[in-house]
Amino acid sequence: RPLSWQEKEEVKNKYAEGKEYFLFTGGIHPRKNLINLLKAFSLFKKWQHSNMKLLVAGRLAWHYEEVIKKLKSYKYRNDVVLLGYFPDEQLASLTAAAYAMVYPSFFEGFGLPIIEAMQSGVPVIASNTSSMPETGGNAALYADPTHPDAIAKNMLNLYKDETLRSRLIESGKIQAARFSWEIAAQQTWQNICRTAQKDS
Repeated sequence: RPLSWQEKEEVKNKYAEGKEYFLFTGGIHPRKNLINLLKAFSLFKKWQHSNMKLLVAGRLAWHYEEVIKKLKSYKYRNDVVLLGYFPDEQLASLTAAAYAMVYPSFFEGFGLPIIEAMQSGVPVIASNTSSMPETGGNAALYADPTHPDAIAKNMLNLYKDETLRSRLIESGKIQAARFSWEIAAQQTWQNICRTAQKDS
């Protein structure tokens, strides 16, 4: 759910030194593309010179050593916060207080954080691969996950264009409403019925 201004400020004060932040959620492993996200964030900071933070909420999964190693010498390491695993309720607040969700995975079967961000009134930047364009529809910005500059340009566009950001927030709410457990259950049941009729 969206948060009030006061609730957002409380989250930002607790996790981001009171600053606006881009958010990534998910386990830290190669498929999630954290290395290119760090490169993109570095380009964004170089171009914009803002005090924006990058928060990463997710457990250390596997082959995460490269990300940790890169952060040790990363120019903007003081603006990157590894938060570790978050319970759902806390993650919901962290998501809803974000300036934008950045989800640059190489591959996703669905991309649930995209919908969760949209439900929370948070704009989304996602990869243009696998299921993510279908999940986000026309309510997200997309980039090739292998090109950090493309991800960074979307981050910059969102930061500089408040009209674009507002439009994505509103269209995101509409897109997110297309997905629910009730709708999924109904469609699954309809498919089962159609299959049963074909077999009978």
